[in-house]
Amino acid sequence: MFTDIEGSTRLARTLGDAYGGVLGSHRKVLRNVLADFGGIELFTEGDSFFVVFADPVCAVAACVAGQRALVGYGWPSAEATPRVRMGLHTGRAVPIGREYASAEVHRAARVAAAAHGGQILCSQATALAVADAGLELIDLGGYRLRGFDDAERLHQVVAPGLERDFPRPRTPGTASHNLPAPVTSFVGRRAELAELATLVARHRLVTVAGPGGAGKTRLAVAAAEQVQSAYPDGVWLVDTAGVIGADGLATALASALGLRREAGRPALDAVGEHCAGRRMLVVLDTCDAAPAAAASVARRLLAGSAGLNVLATARQPLGMPGELVWRIPPLAPADAFALLHERSVAARGGREVTSPEFADLARVASMVDGSPLAIELAAARLRVFSAGQLAARLNDPLAALDGTAGDSGACPAGPDARHESLTGNLDWSYRSLGERAAGLLRRLAVFAGPLELSTVEWCSADALGALSELADKSLVDVLPGRCFRLSPQVRGYAARRLAAAGDERVARDRHVAWALHTLDRVAVDTDGQPRTVSLTELAPYVAEWQAALRWSATGGSVRAGLRLAGALDPWWREHGGARDGRDLLFRLYGRLHTEPVQPAELASAYLVHAGLADDRGERGRFLARAEDLGRAEQLPEVLVRALAGGRVTLIEAHRFAEAEQVCREAIAAAERAGVPGAALPAVVTLAELLWRRGALDEAAELLGSARQTEAGRPEDRGRRTVDGLLGMVALQRGDLVAAHDHLVVALRSRLRHGFRGAAADAIAAIAVRCAMGGDMATAAVLFGGAAAVRSACRATLFRPYWAKQQAAVCAALGDATFDEAYADGGELGFDRIVSTALAVEHPDLEHGSARFAQTLS
Repeated sequence: MFTDIEGSTRLARTLGDAYGGVLGSHRKVLRNVLADFGGIELFTEGDSFFVVFADPVCAVAACVAGQRALVGYGWPSAEATPRVRMGLHTGRAVPIGREYASAEVHRAARVAAAAHGGQILCSQATALAVADAGLELIDLGGYRLRGFDDAERLHQVVAPGLERDFPRPRTPGTASHNLPAPVTSFVGRRAELAELATLVARHRLVTVAGPGGAGKTRLAVAAAEQVQSAYPDGVWLVDTAGVIGADGLATALASALGLRREAGRPALDAVGEHCAGRRMLVVLDTCDAAPAAAASVARRLLAGSAGLNVLATARQPLGMPGELVWRIPPLAPADAFALLHERSVAARGGREVTSPEFADLARVASMVDGSPLAIELAAARLRVFSAGQLAARLNDPLAALDGTAGDSGACPAGPDARHESLTGNLDWSYRSLGERAAGLLRRLAVFAGPLELSTVEWCSADALGALSELADKSLVDVLPGRCFRLSPQVRGYAARRLAAAGDERVARDRHVAWALHTLDRVAVDTDGQPRTVSLTELAPYVAEWQAALRWSATGGSVRAGLRLAGALDPWWREHGGARDGRDLLFRLYGRLHTEPVQPAELASAYLVHAGLADDRGERGRFLARAEDLGRAEQLPEVLVRALAGGRVTLIEAHRFAEAEQVCREAIAAAERAGVPGAALPAVVTLAELLWRRGALDEAAELLGSARQTEAGRPEDRGRRTVDGLLGMVALQRGDLVAAHDHLVVALRSRLRHGFRGAAADAIAAIAVRCAMGGDMATAAVLFGGAAAVRSACRATLFRPYWAKQQAAVCAALGDATFDEAYADGGELGFDRIVSTALAVEHPDLEHGSARFAQTLS
């Protein structure tokens, strides 16, 4: 047994002359205890004791009693209390006079030196010697003591009245882990790190699964560092990339653990024996490089040591009993931006990102799909290009971030190549696929967004097994609701593989057929009747229809493309896709020679084009083309719509009387041709013009007769334009009850069917209704919210009216109060501003309402 006072030099300097009394009391206390347990004091120097015992149980008991006696002694002050560390070792020694000559004496001294003040440590030999004595020992694991080559297993003696929690032993011995020191900072993923660390603590085998470049290794290492204190025998990392078979992996693990290979003995046996009974964590990295070997080693380690846990990283699960598979998610948007910002600063030699660059840098971060590998590659590109230039090219991430995107087979196949490029990373996964899975992946490349299982089966009748393989190997993401998705990088890679296989035309034509099938399903109800055009119902299909249209415009069916363009027309108008829509239509016109197209189909496309055109000349040309086809082919609906289309240009030029005349002529032409519904846009515009010049009775009569027409037109009834205009007429008349009723009906319908711009008009009208009812504060909030939703008034004829009403509200509230309320409305967001508008109390319920009073009487 060896003891000494921790920090004795510091204590002596602090106490000065009083230290002698403390040292003497310390010696007296220990000698009294040692005598009670048969301890023989061989050597005392300064504050240290060297004591031997015939019985190791007595030695442990003496240490416990000694610590208790020291704690209970009446020291002059807390600062004058000595903290004594004690160490025990059991072994053979040769007596020489009153001393012993043996390396075991030195081992005992090193055990004591590893302890902290108040702590009792003993060696493995002593722990075994007292194993049957009922003493409580904590196994602290193996440590290399100074001067000894082998690791000594240390145990802490625990007993009532003694401290229990101490830092790790003071040894310069073997490292407790081989985790690599990070070269770059760990950015973000705080929630994922905490979740993974918790899972590792609760489960013996955790596999972090995800696509290549998702940050599995970095996160696993960070989690291993976080839980390191729970594994006294260490945390050991082995990269399976490049190893061959289970024996190769076992050899790599043995090397990490510091074990020597024994001739004629399998490395896995030596590793298993070493790990038996130990508390340690083994991190098997990149298990997809040798999945069978990784599973075999993990199975052997887990079966041989109950205290051993395994944390694995792979693109697919190991497939073992008891395995918990944790799918690593993409980086959160904020984390992706933070990582890109930090790495781009480093790539530019420390030059900070300037404020004007932040928006473009955020665009880049949002387009890399939360992939750390893509972010690192993007940061490297920012050495040469601006963030804006890179963002403009990230629709094809492989072309933008790789130098080998055009030749996916040219990437080196070694393990180090997998993180040098997106293509090399994906090649690594693609080579492991079976033929069916590889074929399905290529066919899925033509789809633009998430897919339902029925859609995947559209691509392949035997898709289930292949889809499971793709999901297991992290090439297909499984989304909540059991939808499936290809990341932009995987989609771009699979599209290149599809083209290389010569199957692109067949796959894309089949995708167009699927798009038309979904269009039929959305357009026609179960009873065979046309369904109301609803942008809410179109939204899940828009990306697919646009992808199918792009193919039709370049190499597919022109007729299919024209139909898809007509279906996308309301979406483009609402969401600002007019320019892309016109471009795709121009491409379709250039391919009209490839197949026969019906005149009605082409004329409808011309009308769509005219509606999307901002340029008055372009709009006029396509209206004229549609009109010519309508006359030549006797297409009355086309002819009426073409005639009515001229009103838009006239209104833009403020030629309101001429616009009114064009509307009346179009309505008359529709009546003569027996297609009154085709003139509904002209009826609506005429009502707006009548409202503008104060002809409210005529406008109301016109709108009243148009309600049934609108209800019979699926393409128009979702907007409830007639109700919206009747509400505007009622506002001009001062009839708040009728205005409220019509405007709320219009707003609810527009909200339900996704017409946000039209909903903003209804919100602005409800703001006027609030102002007329005396609620100026709510009016200001609603005006601000409406402006934020549509950024500018869609209904140009009403702009002067909105401006006049806002000015009146501002005058009533004062500039400061109005500006604050207006800003509050702009910050509410669409859903909350709609809720605010719908929460406006009905006039019949307002205090002092004449109608409400009549109801009470």
